[in-house]
Amino acid sequence: MTILDGQTPVTPVPKPRSLGLHAVTQPRSQAVAEAPPAEMLMSETPNSPVEETPQVAANRTVFLPKECETYAEAGLPETYIEALVFKHLLSVGVCSGRSIAMDLCLPGKPTIDLITGLKNRQYVVYKGQASMGDFEYMLTESGRELANRYLEECAYCGPAPVPFDQYVSSVLAQTIQEENPHREQLQKAFSDILISDFMLDRLGPAINSGRGLFLYGEPGNGKTSIAERITRCFGTEIWIPYAIHADGETIQLYDPQCHEMTNTIPPSIVKGNGLDTRWIRIKRPTIIVGGELTMQSLELQYDPETKTTEAPFQLKSNCGTLVIDDFGRQRMNPVELLNRWIVPLEKRYDYLTLFNGKKLQVPFDQLIVFSTNLEPRDLVDDAFLRRIPYKINVPDPTESEYRTLFKMMSEQFEVPFDEAVLDHLINKHYQEAGRPFRCCHPRDLITQIINRAKYDGTEATPTNEHFDFACESYFALL
Repeated sequence: MTILDGQTPVTPVPKPRSLGLHAVTQPRSQAVAEAPPAEMLMSETPNSPVEETPQVAANRTVFLPKECETYAEAGLPETYIEALVFKHLLSVGVCSGRSIAMDLCLPGKPTIDLITGLKNRQYVVYKGQASMGDFEYMLTESGRELANRYLEECAYCGPAPVPFDQYVSSVLAQTIQEENPHREQLQKAFSDILISDFMLDRLGPAINSGRGLFLYGEPGNGKTSIAERITRCFGTEIWIPYAIHADGETIQLYDPQCHEMTNTIPPSIVKGNGLDTRWIRIKRPTIIVGGELTMQSLELQYDPETKTTEAPFQLKSNCGTLVIDDFGRQRMNPVELLNRWIVPLEKRYDYLTLFNGKKLQVPFDQLIVFSTNLEPRDLVDDAFLRRIPYKINVPDPTESEYRTLFKMMSEQFEVPFDEAVLDHLINKHYQEAGRPFRCCHPRDLITQIINRAKYDGTEATPTNEHFDFACESYFALL
């Protein structure tokens, strides 16, 4: 235990432990089809995760959470597990012993033994007989009273959490800094948008650094689209726990709005070869926060009503990507974020304060992407920029690139493409108006043509008149 800020106790990041965790080596032999060369940004079509090439995937160590057979292996005090069982029975009413163990992701035999002990203490009774020699249980009156007291202390009654040190070990084992995507992975990750080789050559080293980058440039040129696809370059899935147990508090980590669960590995029939169901397999997270970002959202969120704690964005994005979109337009001052993250960006760990006042030293293991249409130097000082080693400008498309975009967006929206109409659009509404091209314009203008056709009850047909009408409203203030 170390001391921070005079009197505040700090729980440091523990060294990796093997308790409840094991790794296996899984060779792969499937090659990845190389994506055709692209030239610039285009569409927003969803894409699948990137598979690794055999050279990258060979002999990769895969983190797997090993099945626990005892509460000692689970790393949780039996009093905590007992409270979880009480709250679960209070919630469901009647439940078999095996179902309680499965619902709470606990080892079966110790849980049955624990419930038997609760019956002997007259906190639960048999409600009926279940299959395979099991019984259905319900709380007695004294059991309900105790369960309500546990509920007042903490309302969390989901899957059992994992100890904080096991979570830290999992982040170290699945760190994004061990991923080194090559050109093929980048081409695959960005295959649903058009992006130049020039841009890929700048994004590649930044992504491999695993540290952070600025994407800046005029609005509408695809900075957010690039940021959203960066995690695909890593191409792997990770394991995270539903919740973390740290210094007596339960921190809810899994968030279905931020984490995309993948197909789980089927249970093994070999004893001792299964997986700990307190962990779930997800795609490496990509979390995007914009104007809603505040200083408070970067801290542990304690709910005084339920006595539960939710993880902040940076903890949820560990082993993935955290995108600060429209940086500089948040309700918080950029300097505040500078002061809050200047040490985590350098040291790769952060400090979070628990409700009981203790501070946890947690991993800060994600690729931070700042996306802004403002000049980075106008937002933060040199000390902050030094910790974001890559600053990449996303420029306006050229006329040739704009034409390519327009044709491809026409095909995507199934609207006929007319070269003469495009010539009219460029001459009148760009060259004569002195207006710069933007990557978003083809999509937005074609969408206006489609909406006008729906209103008129006709087919969407590109004409000079239709695009003049669309540009009149779209470029009214631009």
